[in-house]
Amino acid sequence: MASQTYKQYAVLTSSTISFTVCFMIWMMFAVLGIPIKEQLGLNETEFGLLAATPVLSGSLIRVPLGIWTDRFGGRIVLFVLMLACVIPIYLMQFATEFWQFLVIGLFVGLAGGSFSVGTPYVARWFNKDKQGLAMGVFGAGNAGSAVNKLIAPAIIVAAGWQMVPTVYAVIMLVTAVLFWFFSYSDPKHLVSSKVSLGEQLALMKDPAVLRYCQYYSVVFGGYVALALWMVRYYVGEYGFSLQSAAFLAACFSLPGGVLRALGGWLSDKYGAYKVTWGVMWVIWVVCFILSYPQTDFVIQTAKGPQTFHIGLNATMFTILLFVAGVAMAVGKASVFKFVADDFPTNIGAVSGVVGLAGGLGGWLLPIMFGVLLDLTGIRSSAFMLLYGTVCVSLVWMHFSFKAKRPAAQAA
Repeated sequence: MASQTYKQYAVLTSSTISFTVCFMIWMMFAVLGIPIKEQLGLNETEFGLLAATPVLSGSLIRVPLGIWTDRFGGRIVLFVLMLACVIPIYLMQFATEFWQFLVIGLFVGLAGGSFSVGTPYVARWFNKDKQGLAMGVFGAGNAGSAVNKLIAPAIIVAAGWQMVPTVYAVIMLVTAVLFWFFSYSDPKHLVSSKVSLGEQLALMKDPAVLRYCQYYSVVFGGYVALALWMVRYYVGEYGFSLQSAAFLAACFSLPGGVLRALGGWLSDKYGAYKVTWGVMWVIWVVCFILSYPQTDFVIQTAKGPQTFHIGLNATMFTILLFVAGVAMAVGKASVFKFVADDFPTNIGAVSGVVGLAGGLGGWLLPIMFGVLLDLTGIRSSAFMLLYGTVCVSLVWMHFSFKAKRPAAQAA
């Protein structure tokens, strides 16, 4: 019979691998959407809608999945969730119309709800002093976005985009089976959900919950949106091939996933306020620089017209994007530290609402990126929009914590 320690780490390992695969599937349109866009002749708004559709269903399903996890256990819920996604993933290769991709994308997107299953499932296997690190390790499965960018382009080049759904369906099926055999359930972890869906949504009336929803829509929603949009950005702005663009975009996705545990450690040491405040400033500065479009202008000098160019080359752009990814990874953890500090007896319900808001941000932003690009023709307008959302967070934080800032800074 397996020891308790073995079960703990078997659950953590199998759940993290499963979440990585689920997140990879959730973000598949970041790469797959590009050849589909060309095949269907989509404009940028339609591409944004295509890329964001799985994010919508994956976000909306998070709250009920969290309730079912409390009631039935994370092992069975995550296993069934992964199996339910296999057929829609496989069927995607047969879609030929835009609406068909959207409908199938909604079902594939259910994989994104795995976060709200795995987080409480993993946490209950560890003592309180190790729960933060365990959840941070599990949350590093966000790196599945980078895995998608490394695998999908190679498949598309070798066998066409239609092969990607087949390969991903097989990966999901194998992962689900392995998860079932290497994970465990404990009846003592089952609890009756005391908070209904209506009560969870009623939490939105609390100003603190609204604040954390807005913060998370920036650090997580912004991460998801850029993870979906950056491959297309590199191809259009710098003329890279699909493989090269996906590899460079992974420089943002990878740290944005794996460094979440670092954010938890920093938040424990320095407090959620200091860490989140610093994160927002870093993202604000980076988005300000990234938002400046490629610009050529002419100045009349004493020696005649002089032409100047202002703009980021691909190297500087990637470095700044990497910095943004690190900041967002830290911020994803620090926002949930806020939730744990302010709602210690209601953390599950509040986390569900905040996670839902972050996911909806990840759904809405890519669509808005596409709309802005179609309206302005300026690709960096995506970062102009993010710059504005971070401004809202900074102003809101300033006035919300103004009265208790001395205490927060002394912590």
